[in-house]
Amino acid sequence: MASVMKSENRKIVIGTRGSQLALWQANHIKTALEISFSNYSVELSIIKTKGDIILDVPLAKVGGKGLFVKEIEEALLDGRIDVAVHSMKDMPSEVPGGLRIGAIPERENPTDVLITNSGKTFFQLKTGAKIGTSSLRRAAQLLNARSDIEIVPLRGNLDTRIKKLRSEHLDAIVLAAAGVKRLGLEYRITEYLDQSLMLPAVGQGALCIEIRDQDPVIGPLIASLDHDRTRKVVTAERAFLKRLEGGCQTPIAAYGELNAGTLSLTGLVADTDGSAMIRETLAGPEHQSEKLGRELAELLLSMGAKQILDKLRTENE
Repeated sequence: MASVMKSENRKIVIGTRGSQLALWQANHIKTALEISFSNYSVELSIIKTKGDIILDVPLAKVGGKGLFVKEIEEALLDGRIDVAVHSMKDMPSEVPGGLRIGAIPERENPTDVLITNSGKTFFQLKTGAKIGTSSLRRAAQLLNARSDIEIVPLRGNLDTRIKKLRSEHLDAIVLAAAGVKRLGLEYRITEYLDQSLMLPAVGQGALCIEIRDQDPVIGPLIASLDHDRTRKVVTAERAFLKRLEGGCQTPIAAYGELNAGTLSLTGLVADTDGSAMIRETLAGPEHQSEKLGRELAELLLSMGAKQILDKLRTENE
């Protein structure tokens, strides 16, 4: 399809969701493009996704990965926009034909955070504490650490979820540190959850800049926003997710770190109630990040993750 951008007006249209956080992320990329390529005008196009419309059903029951990206990808494919900006953790492991990930900018803090009104940390919360999250990954790890707590489904934009901490009479909520920081709400954070307790979602804290696969103009512009270290670790995490065929209906987590040319990747698969959890770490050369992700997935499958995943898929059929 023809690009939105015409050579005479040098305009770039960025597609984004309309939440405060999504707009922050899209404007962040808009500013970066305007600084680097001042001869282009950049504008935003707000697109509603299925995940924005269906807010009264847990994510796992709505249909899994792709809920927050599909409509934006359709606009990219048919030429209504030139660039799509997503949270990487919302991206399915498979990118549709005709599209590609053009850049992965430098990652923000990838961890999860606990927010309470009482100031109590996770292990200080009372027995039976109500914790809000709609993430099966978060719920499983929290329940694995403390089986006495009650998980309360919590949907909505980040600022909405923070408001629900009080309006729903919750003891705590769990959110991604990156979103909280990007919206200037870092002062609300009670505790950064250690990764031994809460391994992040694949790609958490990173942005995904998606473009058409064969776009000779946009491709080089967006490539300038790529952060090599972030791309390598996120590539490993996504390869791990892809091999496990994971989505929102399965508690899967992975996080990679790169030091002196060695990539260390930790992955996790859990049952939804946290009663079973398989977790392991592998390390390898940074140029083999995709291979490392697949190998870690195979290792977890051999350790019992296959039985957990098969059980969850049967339950969701």
